[in-house]
Amino acid sequence: MLVWLTIIGVWMIDRVLKIIIQTNFVPGETLIVIPKVFHLTFVLNPGAAFGLMAGRTWIFVLTAVIVVGGVIYAQFRIPRSEKFTRLAIGMIGGGALGNLYDRLVIGSVVDYLDFQIWAYVFNFADSMIVVAVGLLMFVIYWEEKFQGETENKIEPSTDRSELDHEVK
Repeated sequence: MLVWLTIIGVWMIDRVLKIIIQTNFVPGETLIVIPKVFHLTFVLNPGAAFGLMAGRTWIFVLTAVIVVGGVIYAQFRIPRSEKFTRLAIGMIGGGALGNLYDRLVIGSVVDYLDFQIWAYVFNFADSMIVVAVGLLMFVIYWEEKFQGETENKIEPSTDRSELDHEVK
């Protein structure tokens, strides 16, 4: 249930934010929120992240469909006890679905978050995907660290002299 709720929640928040931008801005318009730090800039992005591969919508549609399909499949395979992993895949699914919707309905992805530290504009869906990947990396790191400590405590001695003694 967590995966589905996260997918729906991320997609709904993404849609609402994009509708607000589309109804209050024209493409290219900027609202300075924090000077030299953060602006809202309405951009229609026909490509992937950072505008790469513009005009190849079919590749992004296919990729998003595969990602959403993978999330749905993983939803049934990941144990319910792995809440952070389930939350992360829901965030990825919701983000992919948000941008897929834009590509299919609008023909381009609506971007609007414009941090002035770099030249790229992105959106809430993109943010959810990036945060989710970071969360997955943290979960993997944490599990390996925790399991590594557990295995070291449980693992029997591998001292060669003990093994030679047992063989004789």
